[in-house]
Amino acid sequence: MTGNSPATLGRRQVLNLASGGLAAIVAAATSGRSVFAAQPQIVVYKSPECGCCGLWSAELRRKGFGVRVIELENIAPIKRQARVPDNLETCHTAFIDGYAVEGHVPVDAIDKLLADRPDVIGIAVPGMPAGSPGMPSDQREPFDVYAYAADGRQTMFMSLR
Repeated sequence: MTGNSPATLGRRQVLNLASGGLAAIVAAATSGRSVFAAQPQIVVYKSPECGCCGLWSAELRRKGFGVRVIELENIAPIKRQARVPDNLETCHTAFIDGYAVEGHVPVDAIDKLLADRPDVIGIAVPGMPAGSPGMPSDQREPFDVYAYAADGRQTMFMSLR
């Protein structure tokens, strides 16, 4: 056998490979994500000028989500596609595993959405609360995450105080 087959790998190469795999498992475990469960990718639509949307996307990446960002000059058609109610619209709209996510929604709320799989179109954080993901601030403002359904119902999904 030749090349990098297991029979020709030296002890040091085997240890390097093993430590690399261990590092990947530790990184996944400390991100709060399951080591073995694949997370669905979240697709974020934002304006090229919006910096807070980029910060929110970076927070999702740090927490283990695969993030694809699409910059558009006009994201109003995306918000219509996501059927975001006017009172819940904010600066960016995202889609994950069949759900819409509007605004500065925290990872805990996205995790709950994916785990509980409620009969809703999506979840949203109206406004741009100080201290929410993507909105750094010394003073964290309390805020609520709302779920919205196809029949127009809006319910509190999670409260962050």
